[in-house]
Amino acid sequence: MDQRPYVDEKLLNHFMIDAFVAVGVPKEDAKICADVLLESDRRGIESHGCNRFKPIYIDRINAGIQKPVTDFEIIKDTPTTLVADAHDGMGMVASYKAMNMIIEKAKKYGMGMAAIRNSTHFGIAGYWATMASKQGLIGICGTDARPSIAPTFGVENMMGTNPLTFALPTDEPFDFVLDCATSIWQRGKIEVYARNHEPIPDGIVISHDGSTLTGPNEILEALTNRQAALLPLGGAGEEHAGYKGYGYAAVVEILSAALCGGSFLKMLSGKDENGNKTHIPLGHFFIVINPEFFCGEDVFRKTAGEICRQLRNSQKAPGANRIYTAGEKEYLAYQKRKDLGIPVGESVQKEFIEIRDKYHLNYTFPFE
Repeated sequence: MDQRPYVDEKLLNHFMIDAFVAVGVPKEDAKICADVLLESDRRGIESHGCNRFKPIYIDRINAGIQKPVTDFEIIKDTPTTLVADAHDGMGMVASYKAMNMIIEKAKKYGMGMAAIRNSTHFGIAGYWATMASKQGLIGICGTDARPSIAPTFGVENMMGTNPLTFALPTDEPFDFVLDCATSIWQRGKIEVYARNHEPIPDGIVISHDGSTLTGPNEILEALTNRQAALLPLGGAGEEHAGYKGYGYAAVVEILSAALCGGSFLKMLSGKDENGNKTHIPLGHFFIVINPEFFCGEDVFRKTAGEICRQLRNSQKAPGANRIYTAGEKEYLAYQKRKDLGIPVGESVQKEFIEIRDKYHLNYTFPFE
C-alpha cells in the first residue's frame, strides 16, 4: 500500500504557480505549466508529474538553458497548418498556444496540424492530445527528446523516448487515450525508480558492451554520458520485433524535426562541444481531426466506445481479473486522486521545501 502522504491538489497548484513566477515565468504561463504537471499526477503518470517540477523546469531555468518567458513566433500560418518557434521558452506554453490555434482550424476546416521548433520539455504528451478529445475532436501528438534509444542492433543512444500519442473521443466517461513512449521504459520512469531505490528489470537498458544494466542511478548517469541506451519497444534485436519500436521512434523523430526545420538526434543532447549544459531545442508536432467532417461526432463516439467495450468484455486470460482499454487506468486514478490529493514522495517533499525556502514562499506542507 502506498505510504506516501497525499497533498491537496489546490495547495500544490498554488505553490508551483508561485514558484514558477519566482523564477520569471509570467503568471498566466505559470498556470498552464502547473496544470500540465498536476494532470500527469492526477492520471497516475508520476514519471512526468511533480517529481519533474524542480529538476526539469526550475533547475533548467536557473541554469540558463531554458527561458522562463516564451517568445512564441509564428513562422508560417495557413488555414490548416502552423509552424512556430518557441525560442527555448516553456514548451508547455508554446504547446498550449499551438493546440488552441489548430483546434480552431479543425473546427472550421476539418483538420489542423502544428509543428514547433526550438521548444523545451512539454510535459505529459497526453495533455495536448486530450485538449482535442475533450472537445469531441481527435488529438494526435509527438515530440523528440534527449537521445536515449538505441536503434535495433545498436547500443548508442540516438533518439529520444519519442512518445506517439492519440486521444480519441468515446461515448464513455473517459476517452481512449494512448500515451506512451516508443522505448520499453522512458527516462522518467527510471528517475522514479531511482528516487525509490528500486532496481530496473533486465532487458530495459543496454550498455555499450551489449550487457544489460539494472541500477537506476547508474543507468541515468550512463544515459547522460552516452554509455548506455534504452531499448525500443520489443527490446534488443528482432526476435520480439524491436525494429517496430525503433521504427516508430524514428517516425516521431522525423516528424518532430523535419516539418518545422528543427534539431534532431545528437543535436538534442543538451551538451555543447565542451561538455557544458546547453539548450535542448526540442521539436513537437500536433494533429487535430474533426469527426464532423467524416461520419459525425456522435457516430465516432459510439463506434469508438463500442470497440472499447467489446475489447474489455472479451475472454480473459487464466488468472486475469480485468481487461483495460487505453485511458481507463488513468481515469480510475483520477477518480481516486480527485478526493485524496496527489501523493508526494520523500525526495519531492525535500525539493518543495528547498524551493519554498529559497524563494521565501509562504507555504506550510502537510508532510512537514
